[in-house]
Amino acid sequence: MAEQKYTVNAMGDQCPIPVVKTKKVLDSIQGDAEIEVLVDNETAVQNLTRMGKSAGAEVLSEKKSDTEFHVIMRVKNRQPAAEAVEEDISCIPDVKGDFVIAVDTAIMGRGNEELGKVLMKGFIFAVTQLDELPKTMLFYNGGATLTTEGSDSLEDIKSLEAQGVTIKTCGTCLNYYGLTDKLQVGEVTNMYDIVETMAKASKVVKP
Repeated sequence: MAEQKYTVNAMGDQCPIPVVKTKKVLDSIQGDAEIEVLVDNETAVQNLTRMGKSAGAEVLSEKKSDTEFHVIMRVKNRQPAAEAVEEDISCIPDVKGDFVIAVDTAIMGRGNEELGKVLMKGFIFAVTQLDELPKTMLFYNGGATLTTEGSDSLEDIKSLEAQGVTIKTCGTCLNYYGLTDKLQVGEVTNMYDIVETMAKASKVVKP
């Protein structure tokens, strides 16, 4: 059976309506499917991501603008719910912590470079799985390549941005690597802002 595609337009809907609408579609699916959910706020993205993952779906999200976010859920070999089960679907408010993740390299740890790239990709993915997301992620020096075209971590970083994590990449670093026009997610920042962001954070985590 070919992959089925569904679109749920929840623009303007207040929580938990986007989750309720999406779960109704999810519970009706048989086989492989992709659901694209359109919402207008970061809290809805977080709650949809949480619901999708608990249902066993692969979840990706992207911020299109300050008032438009797309959440993609993909499921394989899914069976429709046997019967409608009344669930208490609650809205969990914004779940970002007061900490910063500073990424200054595209390679995690010392030793084998290829292994380091695999570890960094795993680290970024692991951040998307945290119950409490970072307030900001800073990318500088070699880390600046992770937010640009061709990065293996782009989808994960875009999902973090869609859930409200501020993504900032060093402008001097982008310029040095010739990647100024290749930035795909977040905003360009400077060293003063990087220092200020770190200084104000309750803690700074580095891979």
